[in-house]
Amino acid sequence: MGEEMHLVTDLALILISAGVMTVVFKLLKQPLVLGYIVAGFIVGPHFGLFPTVFETTSISEWAEIGIIFLMFALGLEFSFKKLLKMGSTAFIAAGIEIVMMVGIGALSGYLMNWSLMECIFLGGMLAMSSTTIIIKAFDDLKLKKEPFADLTMVILIIQDIVAIVMMVLLSTAAASQKFQGKEMLEVIAKLLFFLILWFVVGIAIIPTLLRKTKKYINDETLLIISIGLCFGMVVFANFVGFSSALGAFVMGSILCETIEGEHIEKLTKGTKDLFGAIFFVSVGMMVDPQILMAYWKPILFLTLITLVVKAFISAGGVLMAGESLQVSIKTGFSLSQIGEFAFIIASLGVSLNVLSPYIYPVIVAVSVITTFTTPYAIRLADPFSNWLEQHLPDKTKQKLDDYSLVGKNDGKPSEWRIIIKTSLFRTLLFGILCFAITLVAFQYFYPLMFDLLGEYLPVKVISIINAIALLLVISPFLYGMMSNKTSTQALYAKLWRQGQLNRILIVAWTVLRIIIACFFVIMILSKSFKFTKLVIIILALVIVLFFLFSKNTLHRFSKIEDNFMTNLNAKEDQ
Repeated sequence: MGEEMHLVTDLALILISAGVMTVVFKLLKQPLVLGYIVAGFIVGPHFGLFPTVFETTSISEWAEIGIIFLMFALGLEFSFKKLLKMGSTAFIAAGIEIVMMVGIGALSGYLMNWSLMECIFLGGMLAMSSTTIIIKAFDDLKLKKEPFADLTMVILIIQDIVAIVMMVLLSTAAASQKFQGKEMLEVIAKLLFFLILWFVVGIAIIPTLLRKTKKYINDETLLIISIGLCFGMVVFANFVGFSSALGAFVMGSILCETIEGEHIEKLTKGTKDLFGAIFFVSVGMMVDPQILMAYWKPILFLTLITLVVKAFISAGGVLMAGESLQVSIKTGFSLSQIGEFAFIIASLGVSLNVLSPYIYPVIVAVSVITTFTTPYAIRLADPFSNWLEQHLPDKTKQKLDDYSLVGKNDGKPSEWRIIIKTSLFRTLLFGILCFAITLVAFQYFYPLMFDLLGEYLPVKVISIINAIALLLVISPFLYGMMSNKTSTQALYAKLWRQGQLNRILIVAWTVLRIIIACFFVIMILSKSFKFTKLVIIILALVIVLFFLFSKNTLHRFSKIEDNFMTNLNAKEDQ
């Protein structure tokens, strides 16, 4: 058989074995994901009784596509709105779990006589749960609509974001043998910048295009467009230094906010199931019995740490965040495994020569074992929480019911709290948009204009054209940054009447936003003209005030804002 047919043969083996195991595990009433893992072991390179795949590298690439589709499907089911609605609970729970598991993982490595860097890497690996495994387990067990499932998904998303930052931090630590806070802050800032930019631009453009072209789009076209947008965001995410999984999730979250979100989810389900099956089979192919035998002690130790300690630490973090005992235990038991980010962190450590080569297969073995036990752990959570509630003293149960770390404010928020929350968000949002547009203009638009018009116009004229065009593009966002939201104008008026201190604070905050707007105009003028600093500052202030009081700018901003809010709320309005 020619080499070009090896991939077809491999896919035939994978899909046939997965199909057979699906039927077997259906008959046994077990989660399908376990059947996929068993199928992967059977057709994998470490089991010789049946035909084995030829091209493991190609299968890994297909498995990567499986992760992309699983994360895209997660985004379609779990929008950014739902992430924000979870409030501080998920962030507190995820923060406690990550910090505690990094510490316990490092301590575990120390007890096994691993080096300092190996201990730190182990902590990072044990802190990350598997988003793809849990999504599939919830799907198989019909638990996706349960309240604890939403919280679990948000914690997993936070873990994935932290994992991206952690990988950069660990790379820096491995290279310099110390942690660099500056690099970590840069990565966090870059991540927040792109997340907000992706979401805002996506909501502003994609739903509008889908709405205006709806009569020309059938199911086939919508499926192709959706998958194309997903892979386009994956490519862009990789281009700016983030993971494929994050890019797929972001695009899914954007499409979730459109009126076609549920339709797209149904159209892509078959494709998601196909590539998801390949991913889980590829996980089973990693199981090597020889590694299990040679390093059974660290594998058993780390498996117990993951299944028991991580489950109860995760549950404790959710409990401390103010959730009920039952929700905490269900969430904690769902998170008791390590997943694909552990592979990535482990391979990163091996490539940087700070991890011993045997650690990677050990982590893979622990991941496969805990993946296999995840559905059972989720099933065990309910009876265990019921048993625990029956045996806890009444006083303890009452204290747990009343306890809340973050607290809940039943009263109305103060005027200043509303204003700070609204105006800070507007300033941050429009500031990011202005910065992104200016950056793209400096990088691409300015050089293009000089190339196109350089032979026909003087450099000064081209610079004037560039500056005017860029200022007109960002002017609505400068206006939004400096102006107050309509719903808060009455609050400003009320606070203004209440005292001198409020007036000083209002004036100071308004001036600060004008200064921030001037900063962007100064950037543009400095890039385009060789005026003195004083002249540029005066010109920037005049331009900013002109935009602030311009009716045309107000009209353009209102049109953009109305379009964005229409897209954002289209699903609820329908």
